[in-house]
Amino acid sequence: MTFIFKGRPRPARGLLRFGPASRISITVCAVLLAFSARAADPASVTFSLDFPTSSPEHYSISVDSDGHAHYESSGKISPDSDDRDTYQADFALTDATRTRIFDLAAQAHYFTGKIDSSNKKLAFTGAKKLIYKDGQRNTEARYNYSPQPAVEQLTMLFQNLGATLEFGRRLTYFHRYQKLALDDELTRMEDQAHRGELGELQAVKAVLQDIYDDNSVMNVVRARARRLMDMAPATSAAH
Repeated sequence: MTFIFKGRPRPARGLLRFGPASRISITVCAVLLAFSARAADPASVTFSLDFPTSSPEHYSISVDSDGHAHYESSGKISPDSDDRDTYQADFALTDATRTRIFDLAAQAHYFTGKIDSSNKKLAFTGAKKLIYKDGQRNTEARYNYSPQPAVEQLTMLFQNLGATLEFGRRLTYFHRYQKLALDDELTRMEDQAHRGELGELQAVKAVLQDIYDDNSVMNVVRARARRLMDMAPATSAAH
């Protein structure tokens, strides 16, 4: 037996049908949502240095546009020691330093193109790398020395910041295993801080606070830790 149905077919209940205009609107919304998601991701600038004959042999600093920063390093605990370790720290940058890093990255065209001088006569000061990432870019450049002012300023800024974090690494080690070494280390740290060779002292404020709070440490050492903490800039509450 054959059944013949007359009339226009009707969609099954519970199913939605979309016309061409509706499908276009949905596609546009999906594209906009994807773009917004990429735009919402924080941009980041990362600096790394590899120098086998230095201490540390390797370190990297990654800075997000929201002010969060991450440091990691590996190598000898000090130039006159065979002890080796790895170290990691998370910290918040001041608004001024965060803004300066991303302004300099923009001036350096986000590290596109050639930034190394390629001058073979220059002394090797470590294999350096700068990386920029955001929703639309993912660029990097390697160099020993760059003639670009923005790159050189970024390099100095990150190296000063790295010096601060390395003091934090050594102080953490000495506070745990060699408390008698703290005085010499903090003396050097104070001298470099006064010469403007360190950056963002608040990045190691927790380490200094632990030393200051430790009654088993000599008072002169605790006083140095206190002075360095007082030199540390404040960060935004949002960080």
